[in-house]
Amino acid sequence: MSGFNYEKNQPHQMRAVSAVLGVFDGATPKYRAADENPELLFAAKQYADNILKVQSQNGIDGRFPDRSDDQNILDISMETGTGKTYTYTQTMFELHRWLGVFKFIVVVPTLSIKAGTRQFLQSKALAEHFEQDFGGDYEGVRLKTYVVESTKKNKGKKSNAPITIEQFIKAENKKEIHVLLINAGMVNSSSMTDTGDKALKDLFDNPVDALAAVRPFVIVDEPHKFPTRESAKTWGNIKRLKPQYILRYGATFNDEYYNLLYRLTAVGAFNDGLVKGVRVFQEEMQGGMDAAVKLVSSDGKEAKFELNEKDKKQTFKLAKGEDLAKIHPAVSDLKIDKMNKTAVVLSNGLELKTGAVINPYSYSQTVQDAMMQRAVAEHFKLERALLAERAPQPKIKPLTLFFIDDIAGYRSGNELSGSLKDKFESWIRAEAARRLKTESDPFYRDYLQKTLDDVSACHGGYFSKDNTDSDDRIEQEINEILHDKEKLLSLDNPRRFIFSKWTLREGWDNPNVFQFCKLRSSGSTTSKLQEVGRGLRLPVNELMARVRDVPYKLNYFVDSSEKDFVKQLVGEINDNSFQEEISKKFTEELKQKILQKYPDIKPLILVNKLFSDGIIDDNENFTEDGYDKLKAAYPEAFPKGLDKGKVSNAKDEGKDTIIMREGKYEELKALWELIHHKAVLQYKIKDEAEFVDLFTAYLRENAAKFPQAGIRTAVNEAYINNGLMLSRRIDSIEGEDFIRFNTMTYREFLEKLAQTAKIRMQTLHQAFYRVRDELNIGDFLNMQTIAQIKNGFNRFLLHHSFHKFELDYRLVGSKIHPTKFTDKDGKPRAVKKADLGRFEDTEHRPAAGYLFGEIFYDSDIEHENVANNQIEGVTVFTKIPRNSIKIPVAGGGTYSPDFAYIVKTQSGEILNFVIEAKGTDGAEDLRKSEERKIKHAEKLFAEISKEIKVVFKTQFDGEKIAELIGQNMPAGGHSENGH
Repeated sequence: MSGFNYEKNQPHQMRAVSAVLGVFDGATPKYRAADENPELLFAAKQYADNILKVQSQNGIDGRFPDRSDDQNILDISMETGTGKTYTYTQTMFELHRWLGVFKFIVVVPTLSIKAGTRQFLQSKALAEHFEQDFGGDYEGVRLKTYVVESTKKNKGKKSNAPITIEQFIKAENKKEIHVLLINAGMVNSSSMTDTGDKALKDLFDNPVDALAAVRPFVIVDEPHKFPTRESAKTWGNIKRLKPQYILRYGATFNDEYYNLLYRLTAVGAFNDGLVKGVRVFQEEMQGGMDAAVKLVSSDGKEAKFELNEKDKKQTFKLAKGEDLAKIHPAVSDLKIDKMNKTAVVLSNGLELKTGAVINPYSYSQTVQDAMMQRAVAEHFKLERALLAERAPQPKIKPLTLFFIDDIAGYRSGNELSGSLKDKFESWIRAEAARRLKTESDPFYRDYLQKTLDDVSACHGGYFSKDNTDSDDRIEQEINEILHDKEKLLSLDNPRRFIFSKWTLREGWDNPNVFQFCKLRSSGSTTSKLQEVGRGLRLPVNELMARVRDVPYKLNYFVDSSEKDFVKQLVGEINDNSFQEEISKKFTEELKQKILQKYPDIKPLILVNKLFSDGIIDDNENFTEDGYDKLKAAYPEAFPKGLDKGKVSNAKDEGKDTIIMREGKYEELKALWELIHHKAVLQYKIKDEAEFVDLFTAYLRENAAKFPQAGIRTAVNEAYINNGLMLSRRIDSIEGEDFIRFNTMTYREFLEKLAQTAKIRMQTLHQAFYRVRDELNIGDFLNMQTIAQIKNGFNRFLLHHSFHKFELDYRLVGSKIHPTKFTDKDGKPRAVKKADLGRFEDTEHRPAAGYLFGEIFYDSDIEHENVANNQIEGVTVFTKIPRNSIKIPVAGGGTYSPDFAYIVKTQSGEILNFVIEAKGTDGAEDLRKSEERKIKHAEKLFAEISKEIKVVFKTQFDGEKIAELIGQNMPAGGHSENGH
């Protein structure tokens, strides 16, 4: 693997980047010393107006701070797992690109977060992404990271600034973005303020003053860890850096917002599918297993507990080192580790404050075993779906994380029968062996066999005490888990179960964590949302590309002590996302919210309609139930809660699959197998000369769109504005101030382009020669041009198919089963609900002829088709699962229709319909690519109809499926029921 494939221009991230840039709209950079950021100057009130404008655009009710000390703090709120580190990194690139800002200080709360951020910023994959994937916007610009580490002091000697701080201060190369990475501990370290022997910038004898002199932009990660009250030490030391601006990025701000520019709420992240959903598995105590142990008091030497079971109360006193089994026999291996006058700390790290209550059965070995066994079984179930059932799509390797107390039972359990490790490995063997007996997929069979060959290689752990261990195998485990995500996610690596004692919670994440098994308490008051946060990122496949094709979920296993986990998590998500204030008057703010979401409505017409509908009176006050009516009339303008099913309890959720109605598949079988015949797309281009003409036409059509790469000279001019002299930067990509440069020779360019685009070198050369007057390809010899030509020509082929050239399909004999509906023997099987749609309608039943008994859909038009009353003559119909039928199209892509219908006429004739449902008003509203793909489908089904007639039609918004089928019935071929 060559590294993670980062996605550019994700809308939720770009909105955050644009929000920050919008604040600096109209700013003029004033350049000073070569090692300092430019000072950004604004005309009077411009900065405040920009902030209010950005807030208005993002639906934030903001107010510019009165205190000047708070005016340079800009807040970006993004839910965990949505890519805030990537977002602030691209923001640095954009501020450098447009304003010349090249020195940033990134402040993180902990060492573990610092390690993760360092790995991200210094990764080769990230560097290549910004260099190659943005059409040359950042070409030649690279991140240079300076990590501040603690150093030992020599007694009696003055300590100089850490070398990385000195290097950062001295840096003058403006083609680089210089990032000083520092954790809170180092921000507060005396090494930042100690007087040294060496003067920094020839003026300053301590690091903090020298850093302030470079006019840094400071980025604060996880702002809730940096309280901003006057007495807060770390915040005070951050302010001593005299940042030009402080950009704070996080999911939690503890309501300490200053200038909030953008907010991606938890509700938004879950509902928009930007993170995994959450499914909670809970071990429930039954048969009288309900008891409570309460810490009543502690004097620092002895703790007093009260046991309440079956309405009987008993009191116990325990000293340090005593076992809680003395209170209740269900508790195993749990002692008092230390205590003071307000709290007791147990041997598992759990701190009990006076009044805290625990359930002793939650600490039972039986409960722990049941949770682990269930997690193992669910892992293998999930693993098969992601490794065997995704073909031909790239595989996804899932990971399961166990949080445990019994470190000795894991690390030293090799020779101990009944130890945690011994039991865990026995469950792995049993589950793998059971599945191997019936597994048919060659890859997964081999994967299971490797598991059985060496079970110990399947798991690994990281605990804080491991840092003192010299075992080479443990060291390898730790390196993979902490630092080498790619190796951990490699399908050649069998390790997929990870054990820890909460050490991995903060600063560590892996997108392919699909399960957390929380064996006993975390020992903290961390919110439920923060707990699951580390597993919310969407997964990556074996090619290290982010996958969002279906709704994925994080499985979370808890014991009965957290019976309200789902309720609390949903509550936190909704509470953290919005706090609705019910207004008595129809304010300007409410009006703007509605107009923003419903842009076709005119302001005056809106107010008049609200008055005529009895929602407001003539003074624009709401009538008695006017506010509720307003929300019902314009729902998009008001915050909504978490969508159903995004967070669920496993026992309430039922299966992830749905079975077909009895006997229905047999009626669909012939059509289903027919449309699964493999088809080969054939381009009807008679010879190479005609292909040269085609490629030449593409070059001529796109000659003006090729990315320029080169060196630009920036020109700054002085001008007078309102009596103040300012300067502005003038950029141009033409004329003498732009010098183009290439990264390869013409021959190397042709060779790489031929290999990438699968076009002969001679053909490429002929085409470039023909267009030499319109396009001098010698100015564009770089990888960006190769990528653009490959993608652009594929798009050109799709858009000009059936116009500049014709196509044919050839049906080839191939193995049809298994399919999304059938197993390898062609027998019907359960179907994943997610393959039928992202949304579920639990209030209605589908039409009688529908293949399934429940409704899942992706759009309103699909919902109407499935939930509509039975159409006369339709014996069976179905939504075609996503990615089940892939029709090849020109340019290398694929296309899949939406519905299949079987209709029986009065004469007994069986008619086959395949429908593409489009939520647009007509063919003229379709994008060019969609219109061409539909043309391909029509061509393919015309070819299929030579064997058995299949009618392919496109259904547009407002068209009833019954009418569409009726219009395409043969003359005299009315449906069986007289339609």
